Amino acid sequence: MNTYTIKDLENLTGVKAHTIRIWEQRYNFLKPRRTQTNIRYYNSEELKKILNIALLNKYGYKISHIDRMNENDIREKILSLSNPESQTDRIINDLVQYMIDLDLDLFEDILDDYIKSKGIEKSISQIIFPFMERIGMLWITDHINPAQEHLVTNIIRQKLIVGIQNIVSRISTKQNVLLFLPEGEYHELGLLYMNYLLRNRGISTLYLGANVPTNDVEYVINLKKPDYLYTHLTSVSHGFNFDKFLLQASRKFGETPLIISGRLASSYEQKIPPRFHFKRSLQEVMEFISSIH
Repeated sequence: MNTYTIKDLENLTGVKAHTIRIWEQRYNFLKPRRTQTNIRYYNSEELKKILNIALLNKYGYKISHIDRMNENDIREKILSLSNPESQTDRIINDLVQYMIDLDLDLFEDILDDYIKSKGIEKSISQIIFPFMERIGMLWITDHINPAQEHLVTNIIRQKLIVGIQNIVSRISTKQNVLLFLPEGEYHELGLLYMNYLLRNRGISTLYLGANVPTNDVEYVINLKKPDYLYTHLTSVSHGFNFDKFLLQASRKFGETPLIISGRLASSYEQKIPPRFHFKRSLQEVMEFISSIH
């Protein structure tokens, strides 16, 4: 059984650790265990419980009221939440819970229903990426089992690939973007999403995929002469040196602009080399796409 720290709960629920400690002191719904050094830890059932409690609290239910509810009451109240934002949050919570339980059929059913209702692009922006952001925060702390992460991300990857394959070709610009992930980066979902967005807006793409040596990128640049390079850095291996990658890219990629998004781009504080452009939010990514459309 996985265990989670109070910081994990804070990341997944948005509830500050200080608030969680107060809830523990005043109410009965959370009873954390403690290590021999007196550090709180929580099991999977407690994690799922606080996800639901935090959701109800966010949409107006007082904690004192929630504390008197049983599990069925809590679930009924959650299902009764009617505004679109609360329904989206509920779906994301369900995805987290199904991932924890490895209930892959229900996990995929939720995605399929949402895609049928909203389309792949809204599904990605409204539920898939918020879900991955939550899991990404937890994944960095190593408290999520790698099997859980791989199983659910592979399901999402399949949905993205189907979405890309179903795009009706309507190239409307001469711009061409080469997409790749550098050596050591295997988390492909962000890059696949970018490929979908570009192709869906009539922009031609060359998709190299994950874990690509800079020499291979250089070879394709020389052969195909793309207008832009794009990479999305989520959680590279421990051996990856971001500064070294930037240095190699500046030497090998010539004058071709390199667009970098993802977690590493958001946190990078050093001087950015010429011709490199960091996109630190989805809004900045969308502005880039609009600028070349």
